[in-house]
Order: sequence, then C-alpha cells, then structure tokens
Amino acid sequence: MASVVRPPSTMASMVLSKIHSTNHKIWKPANYKSIFPQLATKHRAICCANATPWDPHAVKYALKDDANKGEFLTGSTALFETLTSNQTKSAESLTTDAKQVSKVGYIRWPMWLMGPLVLLATGMVPTLWLPISSIFLGPNIASLLSLTGLDCIFNLGASLFLLMADACSRPNTVRQDPCLSHPPLGYRFWNMVATVSGFTFPLIMLCGSQKGLFQPQLPPISFAILFGPYLLLLAVQMLTEMLTWHWESPVWLVTPVVYETYRVLQLMRGLKLGAELDAPVWTVHVIRGLVCWWVLVLGVQVMRVAWYVGFTAQLHQNGSLNASEVEISSG
Repeated sequence: MASVVRPPSTMASMVLSKIHSTNHKIWKPANYKSIFPQLATKHRAICCANATPWDPHAVKYALKDDANKGEFLTGSTALFETLTSNQTKSAESLTTDAKQVSKVGYIRWPMWLMGPLVLLATGMVPTLWLPISSIFLGPNIASLLSLTGLDCIFNLGASLFLLMADACSRPNTVRQDPCLSHPPLGYRFWNMVATVSGFTFPLIMLCGSQKGLFQPQLPPISFAILFGPYLLLLAVQMLTEMLTWHWESPVWLVTPVVYETYRVLQLMRGLKLGAELDAPVWTVHVIRGLVCWWVLVLGVQVMRVAWYVGFTAQLHQNGSLNASEVEISSG
C-alpha cells in the first residue's frame, strides 16, 4: 500500500515500497527514501484504497435496451403546453369524426329514395305498363329473348337496390367494424326448400308432358316461353342468396322478398302469355298453383322480417338492462 504523509518538518518525505522496473531492471529496497522540497503550502492527503480479498466486488449496472437510452422525459417539459396539445388533438379528432358522419349521412340520404326508384323503374313499370304485344311476337325464339331481356333488366335493378341497401347498413364512421349478419340455419334450409320446390314443379310438368302423362302435350318452345325466364331468374336468386350468406351481409333478409315479389308478377304475365299461346288447361292450372305457392313463401318471408325486428329489439333491451345492472352494482 502506497501512502504519502507530510511530517511536521519543513521538508516532505515519501516512503515507497519495493519498485521493480521491467524496462531498466533496477531494484530498489523498501526503505528507500526520496526527499523533495516542499511544493504546496496546504495539507494534502492522497489515499489509494485497494479492496481487500474479502470485500465484495462492486456491482455494475448497465442498460439492457439501448433503444430506450436517452428517451427519458423526451416529451415537452411544460405541463400546460402538453395539456394544450392533447386538447387540440382530441378536438381535431372529434371534428374529423363529425365530418365523416355528416359526409356519410349526406351520401346515404339519396339512397333511401334512389334504391326503391331503381327497383320500381326496372321491375314494375315494364311488367305493368308495357303491352304484351310489344314483347310477345309469337311462339318463337324472338319472344323468348325479349322476355329474358326484360327479366335481366329487373335483375340489374335488383342488384343495384341490394348494393344500396348494403351500403346503408354499414357503420357511419370508417373506424367502426362493418356490420356482419349471419342468417340462421333454419332460415337457409327453408329458403333452399322453397327454391328447389320452385324448380321441381315445372320440370315434373315438362317430363310428364313429354311422356304423355298430361294431355294435350305442351310444345317445348311454349314451355320455354312460359317457364324459361322463370327458371333462369330463380337460379339467379339462389346464387344471390348464397353470396349474401357467404359475405354475411344484412341484405340476406330482404333478398328473397325482392325476387319473390317480382316472381309473382312474372307468373301473372305467364298467365296472359298462356292465353296467347293457347296453352293446355292443365298448364294454366300449374301456373296458378305456382302463383299461390310463391305468395305463401312471400308471406313467410315477411313474417321472418317481423320476427327478426322483434328479436333484434329484444336483444337491445336485454343489453341495456345488463348495462344498467352493471352500473348499479358498480355504483
């Protein structure tokens, strides 16, 4: 251990331990004294404290994550400045949300009127006011194509109507999650049964007419004019319903109502065409039976809409009651 001690005399002495120089290889004894003149007027003590073997080692702390080094209190040190900036950001976010809601609301207002107008112009007006003589030109391919084109126009209008209805069912703001609705299994089973039944009856009638079970026989071109557009639109309805079920769109509840309402008018038009084609009496009875069947199915669909509205209202009521109970218990 090296120490420097100032004696009371006017001279300073330093006692050095054994020093071994590797460069010059000079050995000096431990009692070697070196006398220097007094350099300072104040008393100075230099201590070199070396740790003994039994003393614990010093614990060193280091930052594990250098990414956070120097990030302490990186924000503004002014309290009032921070509060003002936070209030400004919250006010800007509220203003942005209000603008989004108002913008979406302004866009949706015309849809409530445009959707039904498109459906009326493409479906009901041609069927109710267009004369049969301008559509039916006789038992030929031209009449079949004109009737199919008329139903295709309705299908375009129905597609636009369903897209507008789906847009109106979306949330007001972009930040909210989209409204997904999954139809019950019983509802889908009932729709498939109704659709398959609508396919089965005309096909059975065609097979019976070709095999001679129904007399007089119905020519294939007459069957195509009377039931061809009906079967095509029924297939389109089935595809549309399956897509709405897959996408979980809220319009799955109104899709059958739209198509089945037009189907009733389509079959009523078939009754008029049956008189123009001089169709057999049993064919006219089959068309009347289909009209009654689809009116029954349409009534069930409307009842489904009423049930769904009541079910949704009950869920909202139960949710509000649970929320109030939670507030009372927490209070």
